[in-house]
Amino acid sequence: MTLTVRTVHLDSAQATRLLDLVPADRPVTWLRRADGLVGWGVAAEVRTSGATRFADADKWWRETTARAVVHDEVGEPGTGPVAFGTFAFADEPGESVLVLPRVVVGRRGDVAWLTVVGDEPVPDLAPADPPAPPSGASFADGALNGEQWMSAVADAVARIGRGDLEKVVLARDLVVTADEPIDVRWPLRRLTEQYPMCWTFHVDGMFGATPEMLVRRERGLVTSRVLAGTIRRTGDDERDLALAATLARSSKDLEEHEYAVRSVADSLEPHCSSMNVPEAPFVLHLPNVMHLATDVAGVVHDAATVSSLQLAEALHPSAAVGGTPTPAATALIAEIEGMDRGRYAGPVGWMDATGDGEWGIALRSAVIAGSTVRLFAGCGIVADSDPQAELAEAQAKFVPVRDALTAG
Repeated sequence: MTLTVRTVHLDSAQATRLLDLVPADRPVTWLRRADGLVGWGVAAEVRTSGATRFADADKWWRETTARAVVHDEVGEPGTGPVAFGTFAFADEPGESVLVLPRVVVGRRGDVAWLTVVGDEPVPDLAPADPPAPPSGASFADGALNGEQWMSAVADAVARIGRGDLEKVVLARDLVVTADEPIDVRWPLRRLTEQYPMCWTFHVDGMFGATPEMLVRRERGLVTSRVLAGTIRRTGDDERDLALAATLARSSKDLEEHEYAVRSVADSLEPHCSSMNVPEAPFVLHLPNVMHLATDVAGVVHDAATVSSLQLAEALHPSAAVGGTPTPAATALIAEIEGMDRGRYAGPVGWMDATGDGEWGIALRSAVIAGSTVRLFAGCGIVADSDPQAELAEAQAKFVPVRDALTAG
């Protein structure tokens, strides 16, 4: 199938509030502050699974774009044909998706554009009908209640103490049920307003506001934002500054963070001719929590043959969402976590025809299906982790999506 793809300049005033343009027809989003990409409709898609899910999707995208007839008058990363993807955390079970929307609107600073796939005329952009708020939402524990999950954490701490592994990330879920099907555009709007520093995403039912960039590749440069080590904010500025200083000195959190940075640097190194790995993290302040953060950067030497999705595969799962060593950690997750993660903590993002793109980690996230939403939150467990403190951290990480589902 040959696709015709046209990208034209837009007046930036037409793209000041990208989400307002998005109808309910299979919406996709990737937004941070006022910039990013939104789209709707489906021109083409592929669903993959198993250990070859990334390679199969990448091959499909290369073949699809090779056959496309592209007229791109903008020439920015994210113009021309753009695929949005969400990938399962584990090889089994789970389904992964890469979708080429029928319409994409993008904005980067003062530059805005519209991409249309197919032979239809370029549409007139106008605000879509606004989403209705969820009604009658009720919350319930998912696979494990708090006590059961703390027992799993204690089990993991004991195994780390025995030397079975150094770190494991354990997640839990909550289930929200509403009276009627939920329009995902409602929580997306709330998340973009409340967490502008995060990347607000939605692809094929997986949505959230992630603070963690797994990998961005743009014109030969690659970056990855690593987060590991978390403390909950109090809302009192002075107290939060003191907590940030405590976090920056915490041996437990610094150890957890070092594992995560090391795993990312080791995975990127074969693809880079040079790299910059800062010696110490900074504290990233979000509305509900603070994280230890490190931005790893490099110059890619194999951009012609290795796409941003392939880089995401090389990085997944990092120690920030799996553990150290990775094989032992992922095996322990499957054994004691008690649930199927699906696409939680898997790569989510977009890629253009050149292979440039941005792939976040599906954190602070949920999966929506009709009137049911399943929320996820995870914590890094190391030798001196306290189960009660980890439960409180998980509760804090539920807050963004939980609050976004309220009608206030």
